[in-house]
Amino acid sequence: MMTNIAKMIDHTALKADTTKAQIEKLCAEAKEYGFMSVCVNPTWVETAANLLKDSEVKVCTVIGFPLGASTSETKAFETKDAIEKGATEVDMVINIGALKDKNDELVEKDILAVVEAAKGKALTKVIIETCLLTDEEKVRACELSVKAGADFVKTSTGFSTGGATVEDIRLMRKTVGPDMGVKASGGVRDLKGTQDLIEAGATRIGASAGISIVKGLTGSSDY
Repeated sequence: MMTNIAKMIDHTALKADTTKAQIEKLCAEAKEYGFMSVCVNPTWVETAANLLKDSEVKVCTVIGFPLGASTSETKAFETKDAIEKGATEVDMVINIGALKDKNDELVEKDILAVVEAAKGKALTKVIIETCLLTDEEKVRACELSVKAGADFVKTSTGFSTGGATVEDIRLMRKTVGPDMGVKASGGVRDLKGTQDLIEAGATRIGASAGISIVKGLTGSSDY
C-alpha cells in the first residue's frame, strides 16, 4: 500500500525562498522513496532534471503560478520553456477571474494554450483553486478542462485560502468521469487524509509532507 501511495505523490517544494540545497534534498528523497515526481518552480526545472536523469522520478513544474492571472500567451511560453529544460508534467492555474465572470471561452482557450504547448511532451494538470470557487464554478472549471484536453484537474495551489477536501475530490471525480486524473493538493499532511482523498477519487497527491505520508506520520505541509 505504501509503495503504491508513494507512486501517487508529487514531492513538492514551491516556496519563494527554496534554495538549491533544498532542491537537491527533494530530488534525493524522491529517488529514495520512489515518488512519482518532484514539483518545483520553473527556475529549478533544469536542476531537478539533471539530478533525476538516471531515475524514474518525473519533473513537474507550475505554470501561471500561483494566481493564474498571466496571459494565455505567457502560460504557453512558460510551458514550452519548462519542457525544453526537462519538465514532463506541468500544473497550470486557470484564469479564476474569467471563470467567475462566466467567460468560459477565455478559460477554455487559456487551458488549451498550455495543453497544445505541452502536447506529446508533458502531462497537463489544471489547478482550479477550489477554495475560491462555488460548487457550480468547480464543475464548470472541470468541464472546461475536459473540453480543452487536459490530463488532470487539480484542487489547489496551496498558496490561497484553503486546500484539498474529500468533498471537492468527490465532486471533481464525478464531473470528469472515471478516466481523467484528479490531483489533490493543499494541506495534505498524513497517511489517513491521503487515503481518504484517494478513496474519494484522487489519483495523484501534491504534498511537501510526502515522507511523513508514506511513513504514516503527521507532518507539516504548505502545499
